[in-house]
Amino acid sequence: MTYVYPVISRRAGGVSIGINLNPNNACNWRCIYCQVPNLSRGTAPAIDLAKLEAELRALLHEIVYGDFMQRQVPAEARRLHDIALSGNGESTSAKEFEQVIELLGRVKADYDLPEALKLVLITNGSLIDRDSVQRGLSRMAIFNGEVWFKLDSVTREGRQLINNTRMSLKKMRRNLQLSASLCPTWLQTCVFQIDGMPPSRNESEAYLRFIEEFLSEGGVLEGVLLYGLARPSLQPEGPRLTKIRQEWMEAFSEQIRRRGLAVKLNP
Repeated sequence: MTYVYPVISRRAGGVSIGINLNPNNACNWRCIYCQVPNLSRGTAPAIDLAKLEAELRALLHEIVYGDFMQRQVPAEARRLHDIALSGNGESTSAKEFEQVIELLGRVKADYDLPEALKLVLITNGSLIDRDSVQRGLSRMAIFNGEVWFKLDSVTREGRQLINNTRMSLKKMRRNLQLSASLCPTWLQTCVFQIDGMPPSRNESEAYLRFIEEFLSEGGVLEGVLLYGLARPSLQPEGPRLTKIRQEWMEAFSEQIRRRGLAVKLNP
């Protein structure tokens, strides 16, 4: 398939149907922990909406009416958790993003799916100021959607190092506010060691201070998805990256909770 793929998601705790709008492996960021091979700078290509719909219906038919779960999925993970826009680049860069959301909502309604089934957008948040993306997020909210908004660092140096982006903190905060106002939004944060060192105290304190300020200004978030490295990075910096100690992650999770946010931890 070109656009649709199944995955057993450790963060979701079940089967996630992935929607890849970037089969050209192009993204407007280049995160150093990214597992996409031959990643290039760019945007999503034109999307063949009819092909996307046919692929999604074919996989849903196998999951709902066939024996896909029994053949392909361990017993403990045999639950359909979500349909997630999470491909090989930034999904919101697709010009057809709004139409894709409408398509997913329409197809989702045609199948006997769990009432709680989520429609998830995993995004770096950089393009949420586009009108078409905002319209898509508004529709997502109607389809039991939620946004996972990437926030790996709130310092200029950290974002340049980890995400290879020069997007300002001001724009990132504004886009996060837009996202949270249109659709339930989680922060998703990846933490790891670089050259054997965990995030500095300055990085951690800046992150916690950002959360405090965002909430005090009336921002509403569902919580934080805090996770570590699951598979090796395929970027040039990959050999420098290692998993962080679980004790560090648990301590950081507790500090986030003290600021008033729920945390889902996946070391």
